Amino acid sequence: MSSYSHPRANTAREWGTQIVEVRSNNRNGKDRPPQVVGSSTKPEPKGGAPGCAILDPIHIPRKSSSTTRMSKSTLPIVRFTCAVLVLLAAQLGAAQSNPSPVGEWLVTLDIFGTPLQQVLTLKSEGGKLTGSMRGRGRSEIEGTIAGNGVHFVTRQEKETNGEYEGTITADGMSGTAQVFGPKPELRIPAKWAARRVPAITPAPPQRHEFVPTKFHRAFSPFIEPVLHIKSGDSVHTTTVDAAGKDEKGAARVLGGNPETGPFFIDGALPGDILKVKLNRVRLNRDWAGSDDFLVPRAADASLGREMKYEPGEVRWKLDRERGLAMPEKPGEHMSRFAIPVKPMLGCVATAPGTTGQPVPTGDSGGFGGNMDYNEIGEGAIVYLPINIAGALLYVGDGHALQGDGELNGNALETSMDVEFTVEVLKDKKLSTPFVETDQYFEAMALAGSLDDAFREATGRLTRWLMDEYKLTPSEAAVVMGSSVEYRISEVADRNAGVVARLRKDRLAMLGR
Repeated sequence: MSSYSHPRANTAREWGTQIVEVRSNNRNGKDRPPQVVGSSTKPEPKGGAPGCAILDPIHIPRKSSSTTRMSKSTLPIVRFTCAVLVLLAAQLGAAQSNPSPVGEWLVTLDIFGTPLQQVLTLKSEGGKLTGSMRGRGRSEIEGTIAGNGVHFVTRQEKETNGEYEGTITADGMSGTAQVFGPKPELRIPAKWAARRVPAITPAPPQRHEFVPTKFHRAFSPFIEPVLHIKSGDSVHTTTVDAAGKDEKGAARVLGGNPETGPFFIDGALPGDILKVKLNRVRLNRDWAGSDDFLVPRAADASLGREMKYEPGEVRWKLDRERGLAMPEKPGEHMSRFAIPVKPMLGCVATAPGTTGQPVPTGDSGGFGGNMDYNEIGEGAIVYLPINIAGALLYVGDGHALQGDGELNGNALETSMDVEFTVEVLKDKKLSTPFVETDQYFEAMALAGSLDDAFREATGRLTRWLMDEYKLTPSEAAVVMGSSVEYRISEVADRNAGVVARLRKDRLAMLGR
């Protein structure tokens, strides 16, 4: 038996394929079972078909007459098996080089340096892309994918409002876009990048104790969060008063409704709704401060002339045991004036979007903010929009008591002991801010005038009836006309606030 070295053996060993010689030890011409006499042990190359060389008869050396050839009947099977393995390896390599676009993505659209976050949900079938883009409204997606290239357009109410080109890699997607303006010929160039939305690992709800050391005077999407929490978690914390003083009366920050937070809620995405349940809103000191005049919006010309231009401060004593508030230095006609406290939060807000400037904490808008509604107290639920990933929740501006409208410019301003629970609501259609109490569902509107706020609040509650209870416009009008109630929540600041509300016992009589 002679030894033999095939000229291809070295190359095969370098790549980790196996070289097999099948020999006969029977000198009389009768074949014995084939024997393996040599193989390499190096790892196989990426993208190759593992083990093909051991099956390929062209790798089997034939030097002497004693070397046995593979039977003709076996040869087609061997070649077919190798072809299948090579094809599967090629498909695997292609799948690895072209990641799937299917799933949920957090998109950052850069328009002239201003970032806008949206959520992109994609499905793919036969090279076609479908799905949706949500954030400031919701758009439907249609597009294609070829290799690692993607192209899609966004449409809202059948009107195209954007076109996107890009590439997909293992790390994410990126490319360029055209954002359509109000006129078809107006197209704004933009860049975009997307990363996959990470999966949230289910976990039991946690209760967090948070002691604030820093407070903020703006509702901003750019402030670093003080704490990361999950949907279902609760936070126990404290707030300073509108002047920046804590429960001991110590000044901690410049006044102007300083806020506790922001709190980052894992899994909260643009287009979702944040549900904030106020489990505890309690007084934590024995005094509050207010003013002794009426804001201009609340006074006619005659009364306005009699009011002070420079209001005087009124200091209130808070009797926490009896739950009463009374002026420390009452006027001669107010010596017996002691009224029940009703602790509330003037400010509950999520961060506004990144397209505008941070909003001062004395202001309000669709994100909530300085709403100054006296029903936002212990037991109330506030629904707010999520404009950026994480939501960034702010709370503050505690009031021991406030009449409708906050007519003095300040209510009974005090620090507060607060506990809340958060929940992220997916695919919830709700015009926010929205408030729920034990007896009412309430739509809040904040606008430049009471007239505008009244119309907006009425429209929001009517639309909610139609969406939630599937009422026709006529049916919703009948419910509103017979059962709606209104509250003036705020007239002290830039925005006036009007709340339209319906009793839950009336709503219970409606079919869905």
